[in-house]
Amino acid sequence: MKMRNPPVNSLSLEFLTELLISLEKLENDKTFRGIIITSDCPGIFSAGLDLLEMYGRDPAHCAEYWKAVQELWLRVYLSNLVVIGAINGISPAGGCLLSLSCDYRVLANNPKYAIGLNETLLGIIAPFWFKDVLVNTIGHRAAERALQLGFLFPPSDALQVGIVDQVVPEDQVQSTARSVMAQWLAIPDHARQLTKNLVRKPTADRLLQQRDADIQNFVRFISRDSIQKSLHVYLEKLKQKKG
Repeated sequence: MKMRNPPVNSLSLEFLTELLISLEKLENDKTFRGIIITSDCPGIFSAGLDLLEMYGRDPAHCAEYWKAVQELWLRVYLSNLVVIGAINGISPAGGCLLSLSCDYRVLANNPKYAIGLNETLLGIIAPFWFKDVLVNTIGHRAAERALQLGFLFPPSDALQVGIVDQVVPEDQVQSTARSVMAQWLAIPDHARQLTKNLVRKPTADRLLQQRDADIQNFVRFISRDSIQKSLHVYLEKLKQKKG
């Protein structure tokens, strides 16, 4: 499944909805046992959440947006399908969360292709369930430092800390992902699916048990004047870079 939302595969509400519909179709079609998620935008896997969905928006829109972000994570994280991330570009923040939600991650060996939860650099914080997935993946201490400092790991560091499972030359990302998929599909589906659920359900349940509260917290946080100002400054910087 190639993500295509130029220029940077930002996770807008419309794009999240399209991704969810596509995933649901694949999961309901029993001829599919696994998917490889990758990007059709050169140099970018996904730049993450669309800040324009949070800046200058009314609370109702922010709530609808955050519910869609939650839904995408739950859908990917708990999917019965084998989900392989073929990360062929930079993958910050929400793009990193999407990567972390896969069963296995292959990253292109390009020093420009960093990955991490860098929310603090934008003046915002990673939600508790973003944090939980990172802690599950790289351990508490490494996650604590990475989250506070907004680390974006280049490929070699990402592999060393365990945020990705494999780093390969850029032209081998897709073929490696297919080889890995074959290895995972050699396991009987029912046994693998039950094991995945056993391991991941407690983390997902933390969000499921407090989804509404998480939405309310997000809306309150993002509506603060100080946070809106931080988003404004960051968006202005992006405009200047494009200019």
